[in-house]
Amino acid sequence: MSLLFAITRRDLLLARRRRVEALLPLGFFIVAAGLFPIGVGPEPQTLRQIAPGVVWVCALLAAMLSVTQMFASDHQDGSLEQMLLAPQPLLTVVLGKVLAHWLSSGVPLVLATPVIGVQFGMGAQAIAILALTLLLGTPVLSLLGAVGAALTLGLRSGAALVFLLVLPLTIPALIFGTGAVVAVEGGQSAQAHLSLLGALLIATALAAPWATAAALRISLD
Repeated sequence: MSLLFAITRRDLLLARRRRVEALLPLGFFIVAAGLFPIGVGPEPQTLRQIAPGVVWVCALLAAMLSVTQMFASDHQDGSLEQMLLAPQPLLTVVLGKVLAHWLSSGVPLVLATPVIGVQFGMGAQAIAILALTLLLGTPVLSLLGAVGAALTLGLRSGAALVFLLVLPLTIPALIFGTGAVVAVEGGQSAQAHLSLLGALLIATALAAPWATAAALRISLD
């Protein structure tokens, strides 16, 4: 646990020093989602219908902007190789870096969700469910993004490959997240969608760190 917190704290400090890069996903999320009401028009019913999908797609793309840098800087300065040679398990290092990425990129997206929801004219209950789905879904994006970042580590076109590898895997989270909000707006219960999203988070948390650790070893061999 001490190693986990040390890796997380280290990456958060590095993100704080690179504030422009750290705030880029949040800025993209707010600007991209905020442009849709302008482009689609001021019709409230139309905005409420497209809001869940728009917010989730923008959050997904925003998370992918920073996920390629999860291991890149450590790989460039050689510290990632030292982590692999350390006696501590690599799985703990991976979990620490994923946690730091989620805290610096995913949590700000969740906190900005109410502002975006107000722009789309969503009700308070729908905004709350949307924020809850992103709270459950953004860790999935970070975990899956870590796998893609590890597989493409050191490649010239790694960022493009991460998008191609990770985006298809995030479709279930997108479906369950938007489905929960649509169900609430239709007067139905969102429990089923939230349960499926939580199950997806548990399954990803159990499998993705092992796959990321194996991909890192392969990339550095």
